[in-house]
Parts: sequence; structure tokens; C-alpha cells
Amino acid sequence: MGWLDFLKKNKEKEPDPLTGLTLSNLKIGYMVDYDMKTWEVKAYHYYDWGAGELSHEWQLESVDDTLYLEREADDEDEWGVSRKISVGRLGPGIKGHIRKHEDPPDEITFEETTYYLEESGSGYFFKDGKGSGQKFFVWDYEDDSGKKFISIERWGENDFEASAGIMVEEYQFTNILPVEKDIG
Repeated sequence: MGWLDFLKKNKEKEPDPLTGLTLSNLKIGYMVDYDMKTWEVKAYHYYDWGAGELSHEWQLESVDDTLYLEREADDEDEWGVSRKISVGRLGPGIKGHIRKHEDPPDEITFEETTYYLEESGSGYFFKDGKGSGQKFFVWDYEDDSGKKFISIERWGENDFEASAGIMVEEYQFTNILPVEKDIG
């Protein structure tokens, strides 16, 4: 093996600036267009569900909004966008129901749509993709179409969070631009 081969082999591989700009490769500082707005990636987190199952989450911010882009790998990637909502918007007794029964009700009505409990589980949340992870429980609901969803998370005895969102397709995100230092 010659020196040129050695240098080529040891050179750190970087994503191709044209083909490497995919939704799955978003990094903090990247810009992306979605739903007629330009969004900046402000944070990246992941969830470990055990048995090697991970899901990824990017916090996107526009001038006047924040949303969370989520990717789960199944037979193919599934994408969703969600926004944080107050747990109280899901009904006055949700927290009490969970405390009493260790689970929320089987169905929830939110903004005139009925959602049905689809799955529940526990995992570890890795804020900024680092650390040892924080344990939490989650209950996921879907509407009849399977396009809208709600998640309720429990982070300890009395700390609850909720989010509402929709399933999206990767092609709905365009014009992915890296941070300036990542450009060639």
C-alpha cells in the first residue's frame, strides 16, 4: 500500500455536500424548509426504547414557532412533527386518572378529534444526545386516520408533558442547508 492509499484510507469521511444533506442527517444549526417556513435545528435528542430500538428528535424553530421532528425506524422510516401542549388541554382529569390507574384513559378527545391509545412503554431520553439518559413512560394515541397523534409522557411521580402532532413524509422538507462551517 502506498502513501496515497494510506492517506485516503485514514481520511475522515464527511457527508457529500450534495447527497449527504438528508433529513436523517440534520445537525444543530442546519436550516430546513417545511410548511412554508424556514426552520433552524436548535437541538437533537434521542430515545432508547431497549433492544437496540432508537428514535430521534430534532427541535426546530422558526421566527414564531417551535416544533419537534421525530424519526422512528420501522420497516421504513416514519416521520412526525409535533408541538408541546398543556396536559390540561386533554381533559381535566388526565393526571389524576394516571395517578389512580397507572394509565391514562383508552381514548381522549382533543380539538374535536378522538384519539385512541395505540401503545405505551418506557424508555430513556438523551437530551442533546448525551449523558446516561432519563427514564420516562409514554402513552401514544392515534386518530382513526392514523395521521394525527398525541403523546403523554410521565417523568417521575408528578411531572407530565404532552404533545400533539401529525405524520409527515420526508419529501415535505426541502432546502436543507448546513451551517456555514460544514460547507466544503
